[in-house]
Amino acid sequence: MIIKQHVEELLKKGKRLDGRGLEDFRNVTVEYGVSKKSAEGSAKVTIGETEVIVGIKMEIGQPYPDQPEKGTLMAGVELLPLSSPRFESGPPSIKSIELARTVIDRGIRESDALDLKKLCIKKGEKMWMVVIDAYSINDNGNLADALGLAALAALKDAKFPEYNEKTDKIDYEKKTKKLVLKELPVPVTVLKIGDKLIVDPVSDEEESIDARLTVTTTEDGRVCAIQKGGDVALSSDDIEKMIDISIKKGKELRKLIK
Repeated sequence: MIIKQHVEELLKKGKRLDGRGLEDFRNVTVEYGVSKKSAEGSAKVTIGETEVIVGIKMEIGQPYPDQPEKGTLMAGVELLPLSSPRFESGPPSIKSIELARTVIDRGIRESDALDLKKLCIKKGEKMWMVVIDAYSINDNGNLADALGLAALAALKDAKFPEYNEKTDKIDYEKKTKKLVLKELPVPVTVLKIGDKLIVDPVSDEEESIDARLTVTTTEDGRVCAIQKGGDVALSSDDIEKMIDISIKKGKELRKLIK
């Protein structure tokens, strides 16, 4: 409660806990190919002190009956206890499921960033499964944006392993063509604290939220996914402003993975 009051008092003066402006991100870095031996593509993203790693694995599977000409995409997020005292070992938490399904998976899927038809090897029989494994290394706020950006970077880094249809064997030591992305859907989370809107919150700011909106947009400004959090309702005016901020900041972040 004391921290929330302090955060709100600073925001009324247009200030943040770390001195940033309301719509300023911390320093963002993207590093590709951080796990070349164990993944088909990988990336590490840091936003301030928040650090995440994402790896891409490709496996052969059987297409779903209702989508015989398509491959598939799956995403999982593991919030490691070493990254925050708030995280515990065990089954996936609600937060990790939210990050995997509604931030990473939905943003990529609904934007049509991956052409799932190009993942089909043989109609109704074999297809590529693209598996996104994401891990928190250090959490000081804004995991959603960090994980979303890292997932994109890892996909951009990914290459198909060599697959021999005759022997039905995959040679993970040999890489062939790159995985092609048609879109770069970038999530940006906007928090409402009091009557102020901010981006890229640190942990203490996240603990002080009234509401948050994670908006994933494409390069042309199309909204492809929205996830709302927090206990306070948002007005239509709030939502419009938050979407506008997300589109603007998304354009800035997208430059880091082009």
